[in-house]
Amino acid sequence: MRLTLTDYLAKHSASEGLTDVVTRMAETCAVISRAVAAGAIADQLGSAGQENVQQEEQKQLDVITNDLLLDAYAATPWVAGVASEEMETFVASSVTPNDGAFLVLFDPLDGSSNVDVNVSVGTIFSVLPSPAAGRALVEADFLQPGRAQIASGYALYGPQTMLVLTLGRGVVGFTLDPASGAWRLTHDAMTIPRATKEFAINMSNMRHWAPPIRGYIEDCLAGETGPRGKNYNMRWIASMVADVHRILVRGGVFLYPADARDPSKPGKLRLMYEGAPMALLVEQAGGRATDVTTDILDIVPTGLHQRIAVVLGSAEEVERVLAAG
Repeated sequence: MRLTLTDYLAKHSASEGLTDVVTRMAETCAVISRAVAAGAIADQLGSAGQENVQQEEQKQLDVITNDLLLDAYAATPWVAGVASEEMETFVASSVTPNDGAFLVLFDPLDGSSNVDVNVSVGTIFSVLPSPAAGRALVEADFLQPGRAQIASGYALYGPQTMLVLTLGRGVVGFTLDPASGAWRLTHDAMTIPRATKEFAINMSNMRHWAPPIRGYIEDCLAGETGPRGKNYNMRWIASMVADVHRILVRGGVFLYPADARDPSKPGKLRLMYEGAPMALLVEQAGGRATDVTTDILDIVPTGLHQRIAVVLGSAEEVERVLAAG
């Protein structure tokens, strides 16, 4: 019989607090999976008729999934506060936190622009230590570099519902058993090959990229007669969870660079809800993650909704991008 998530956490001596945080996330993601699957039947697809703090149109499922995660962590003493991509500021716990409590950050429904067309979406999460013992929580408590993360992961709502997790000791994947409702270990010791022949990028933005990014992609497109000496496949799902999951399973490189359309924005993706948690998974699986100047895990956030450029995946390809810059 495959290990369950509960067995795995016990086997790897996860603390009571971390076990509580991860278990609540897993249980809520199972509920979210059902909500996503029932989207059209339950009339939960389409716009919520409002924008989030990012000035992006919220889908109904963005709101539903955010509320489910808020409810999951509202009254546990092991969580001092939460922050979400969908909310302007953090929410402190409604109960007095324990010593050694955590902060939980999440993107409730990554790739939600795809949900109406039935493409895989997911939930990304990050767990940080809370430095606010004995005092009120403030935003600065969340602004920790990615290397401070105790755990990170994502749930993928696809043909199978999966939970991919790191506790800082490698990366493992669990699949939701629809018969029992248990999360069962199906992907042990997930690793990213150092080299790859596959890249993921939105080619429609090529005219806006900086010359190093454009040059790297042009080298890939040149194929076996070009400077890379091999043919590449291109993939782009426009759901970061799905693109990163493919890389964790079979290798590849994912690029979401800054571009010239809005020079005031250093990138599209959010450091604390997407970049840092995915970077921890990728590094733990043997890959690399950078904003093209700094390892993402070394970036000290300046705000809850800071944006960054992201290049992550197979180490050889990431290093090639860095060399081009």
